[in-house]
Amino acid sequence: MSVKRALISVSDKSGIADFAKGLVELGVEIISTGGTASALQKAGVPVTSVSDVTGFPEILAGRVKTLHPSVHGGILAQRTPDHLKQIQEHNIEPIDLVAVNLYPFEETVANPGVTLEQAIENIDIGGPTLVRAAAKNHQDVIIVVSPHRYSEILDTLKAGKVDTQLRQELALEAFSHTASYDAAISSYLSGIVQPDSAFPATFHLNAQRRQLLRYGENPHQQAAFYQDNSIQGPCIANAKQLHGKELSYNNILDLNSALELVKEFTEPACVIIKHNNPCGTACAQDNVQAYKLAYVTDPVSAFGGIVAFNNPVDKASAEEMTKIFLEAVIAPAFEPDALEVLKTKENLRLLETGALDTSSTDFLDVRKVNGGFLLQDADREVFDPKKLRAVTEKRPSDQLMQDILFAMTVAKHVKSNAIVVVKDRQVLGVGAGQMNRVGSARIALGQAGEKAHGAILASDAFFPFRDTVDQAARAGIKVIVQPGGSMRDEESIKAANEHGIIMVFTGMRHFKH
Repeated sequence: MSVKRALISVSDKSGIADFAKGLVELGVEIISTGGTASALQKAGVPVTSVSDVTGFPEILAGRVKTLHPSVHGGILAQRTPDHLKQIQEHNIEPIDLVAVNLYPFEETVANPGVTLEQAIENIDIGGPTLVRAAAKNHQDVIIVVSPHRYSEILDTLKAGKVDTQLRQELALEAFSHTASYDAAISSYLSGIVQPDSAFPATFHLNAQRRQLLRYGENPHQQAAFYQDNSIQGPCIANAKQLHGKELSYNNILDLNSALELVKEFTEPACVIIKHNNPCGTACAQDNVQAYKLAYVTDPVSAFGGIVAFNNPVDKASAEEMTKIFLEAVIAPAFEPDALEVLKTKENLRLLETGALDTSSTDFLDVRKVNGGFLLQDADREVFDPKKLRAVTEKRPSDQLMQDILFAMTVAKHVKSNAIVVVKDRQVLGVGAGQMNRVGSARIALGQAGEKAHGAILASDAFFPFRDTVDQAARAGIKVIVQPGGSMRDEESIKAANEHGIIMVFTGMRHFKH
């Protein structure tokens, strides 16, 4: 089947003039509307106006242009004798190719100052109708919604055949395009109609496949990485890979955990993640010192780990990191000489996020369960030092308070039950993911060893019994920080007083299952 007539109406006009010129060279008549027609004519492309095809002018300030049997009959007619006879009786000519992309609704509503009226005007009606009609009849009509397809379509037409596989791929892209568009409108209007609810009556996942992964958590599982293009700000999905092997499923999970923790700090910080838990975290005067302090916490676990910084990586830090095997490094930027050093590790993945001075606009935590989804606000709460409450006879100094905040910030990012031992803004031991808090404390204190003397122990949840306090006292812990809120808080407070330990309540729990 040859292409004789094409309808072109696009909001994204990138590459459209060259595409239309290529079609004209193949003998295709171009039909177009409004701004697209003007752009094509300006580029020297001969264009037939939709109004000339329909015999009816555009009305309602352009709201009605293509909604007409002369257009949709030409698109929806199957190339069968019966359908061709019907459209011929009504002087309708077939349309063989439709190139359409839609009003920029998501970009419009992303503007903080947009009004409801402006948003409504950017809801495309004719465009989705054209796309869906052409996609439905893809056996006879070529539908193109992405400028990335233009050159491929021209090459295929020059070769003389658009096969069934390509037609089906284009139809799938078209229906996905309109589905994403409708989901964006639904999400926006949910926020207008239900402004007090962060959770719409209907939840839409709207993401584009960014990468097929070699496998999932394990080699027998298939996996892919999808990106929500509506999310702005520094995050793993928006990071740019500069070097190294393709990211794996587990790399992406660990990189996300590393970045989300290191973003919590304003002074130079380094986080080392292994199996989605921080095995080392430290703040210092510069990157290299922060890395060294994070590394010595658990050199065994750091091997093959993920490293994150909250400021650009310099050469000194790069040289330290090349001394061991690492899976990946993520940072706001890499200085040129640091990149040169790190690129000597052929497989080391290097990801650049850009400055961390803004927050990601992704405020929902979404988890899949069998048969459904769980949604909650992302745990972005920052501890307010003014709300910390010393509950023991001894009180912490201002200097200790800095370590207390650091310790609880790290504990927030450790799998529950979480215990973190800290001194001088350096993690000394981590107990993660145990079924009871005593077990987590045993691991963290054992890892810290003698360094636990005079250190701070942080827990992500309250103590229902005094056993962890007694355990901490035997290790020489100076301060315990925990949310509080147990019916038996007084037992833990009494134990702390007996041992001369300072105990501070945050009033905020941070379970991480």
